[in-house]
Amino acid sequence: MPNPTPICQNDHGWVIETRTTAYALGMNSAGMLAHRYWGARLPRLEDYPPAPTPIEWASFNGAASIIPLEYPGYAGTDYTEPCLKVAFADHVRDVVLRFDRADIEGDMLTLTLKDAHYPLTVQLHYQTHVEYDLIARWVTVINAGDAPIRLERVASAQWHVPFGGDYQLTHLSGKWYDEMHLRREPLLPGVKVIESRRITTSHQHSPFFAIDRGHADETTGEVWLGVLAWSGNWKLMAEVTEFASTRVSIGINDWDFEWTLKAGERFTTPYSLGAYSAAGYGNASRALHDFIRDTVLPHGRTPHKVLYNSWEATFFAVDEPSQIRLAELAAEMGVELFVMDDGWFRGRSLDNAGLGDWTPDPVKFPNGLNPLIARVNALGMDFGLWIEPEMVNPDSDLYRAHPDWAIHFPTRQHTQMRSQLILNLGREDVQDNLIAQIDWLLTHHNITFIKWDMNRNVSEPGWAELGEHQRELWVRYVQGVYRVWGTLRERHPQVIWQSCSGGGGRADLGILRFADQVWISDNTEPTARLGIQEGYSMVFPANTMEAWVTDSGAPYVPLSFRFHVSMCGSLGVGGHLLHWTPEQRAEAAEHVARYKAIREIVQFGDQYRLISAQANAFSAVQYMSKDKTEGVLFAFRTHLPTPAILPPITLQGLDPEAIYEIEGFEQPRSGAAWMHAGLRIELHDYQSALRSIRRVGTNS
Repeated sequence: MPNPTPICQNDHGWVIETRTTAYALGMNSAGMLAHRYWGARLPRLEDYPPAPTPIEWASFNGAASIIPLEYPGYAGTDYTEPCLKVAFADHVRDVVLRFDRADIEGDMLTLTLKDAHYPLTVQLHYQTHVEYDLIARWVTVINAGDAPIRLERVASAQWHVPFGGDYQLTHLSGKWYDEMHLRREPLLPGVKVIESRRITTSHQHSPFFAIDRGHADETTGEVWLGVLAWSGNWKLMAEVTEFASTRVSIGINDWDFEWTLKAGERFTTPYSLGAYSAAGYGNASRALHDFIRDTVLPHGRTPHKVLYNSWEATFFAVDEPSQIRLAELAAEMGVELFVMDDGWFRGRSLDNAGLGDWTPDPVKFPNGLNPLIARVNALGMDFGLWIEPEMVNPDSDLYRAHPDWAIHFPTRQHTQMRSQLILNLGREDVQDNLIAQIDWLLTHHNITFIKWDMNRNVSEPGWAELGEHQRELWVRYVQGVYRVWGTLRERHPQVIWQSCSGGGGRADLGILRFADQVWISDNTEPTARLGIQEGYSMVFPANTMEAWVTDSGAPYVPLSFRFHVSMCGSLGVGGHLLHWTPEQRAEAAEHVARYKAIREIVQFGDQYRLISAQANAFSAVQYMSKDKTEGVLFAFRTHLPTPAILPPITLQGLDPEAIYEIEGFEQPRSGAAWMHAGLRIELHDYQSALRSIRRVGTNS
């Protein structure tokens, strides 16, 4: 059992314990705050090693190359990547931190460091989430003096893994329409940098890392994992020193960044979560999934409704009759939420006008949106809407009134992408305008779902009014996004929000404090989605993943395959229903009903990546209820040259002593048998299978 006090102190320093893991740090003999241990929880406090002591090593190395400093500042002869870099008013550009005090309050440890000369205070915060085997870390920097202090880098944490050994780094990369590829590569001496400079989290990389010794897999081996809860520019630096000290720093990107702390001001970083798993990647992912569902999401474990989105059926040509006809067909299939996408607002017939003017188009909707919403509600469905509030078209009333609200350099020509510019959400007047417009929409219409999109990255990142402080834009923008989302959430707590940025361009724990879902990719082709969804699941639970069944992949990929792929998350439908045959709509209704029967298992159960879709043409994923009584297995085959022998599927997460029935198999077997001997499912190319798992007794 965990220590009743999750944070303890002894002569060696501090130990933070979770249910099965521990993290230790302390002062060494030279007065340095150093990392001591991160791994499996040990029986006694005395079992954790002391902080390592510096050793002499020529005149070309500082202590940080050897000693795993807990939060190194740029100073002296420490040539490794620092967490903190500052410039004082007298142009001194290093920071010498000295330990001041420690405060323990419940599950929180705060270590206060102070500069040896200047009135700069740095607070290191550690919060233990015992039941999830997670530790959160973040930093507060305080200017306790009268002169300004300029922050040039301020990371949220530096995570250390044990000395020695050849480590492997796992991270996620991709691009628009092709997100969430799992990349595994050796960590070699030097610094591996992964980052976003795009003002959002980005499609290209995710603020996530996992480190193992090169032989961990889904079920075995030690894994050290970390994420950052931030929705803007971020940076990850994985460094191996010449002395085989391996560490990962993560936080707000210091590229083009600075922040001026005036007298008495403070700057608090986003938090980083760290996890250790002795049982492979799957165990670490499930800890994150539970934490996100239980503590991060606004609506927690509220089941997400099956939705229909009209974008691919009508594109910009929306109007009341077309949407009502689609809604009628969707309702017949058992859909619970109808979402109207782009094209509904004033002046919007293509993508080159209207963004910024969030009122219904009077030509398309002469009586406003309420008649459509009333009809959708009468059909037994909720109503949702697409918006893109951070953007503005030059052809809009908002831009004509406030051209200065767009992010820009005054002497440079605007770069338009998708015929649009980005509004400067760092500005309070821009925030207030968006809050007012969207609040009006939600107050005067029965809207229960908002898909919030963002369809470009930044360019010309200027903010002339800030003068020499324009590099604060990167952080102030994200803070503004959070203020807008947070204010609207407080005013309209019933609304479910979805984060979309051309798909997975803003998928992170920061935005999930406000959004219950993420649109993880604009790519709905089902065979591609299998791999995208697998990568996404490394961090995020299935209930946050909106997944549509569309016409992409047809006709070579059957409707059943497309549904099974999307049923691995929060099911949605986005196909052109007017082009579906009555038989296809009837089949879709059966899949929707089946999904509703297994929805809580998929959305709130434990997920097991049995056979990787990114590595194999035959893949399998399983979900089990927390009490291990019910589950569901999905299997998929894309293209395999014939003849092909499909491998057995060995299940996970069952009670080994219990007896389980699996749909399609006559003989019940013990959980141990299903997990070790496995089962076989025969599929042809582009076939899939869904098999329910049910506990029927015990092996007495």
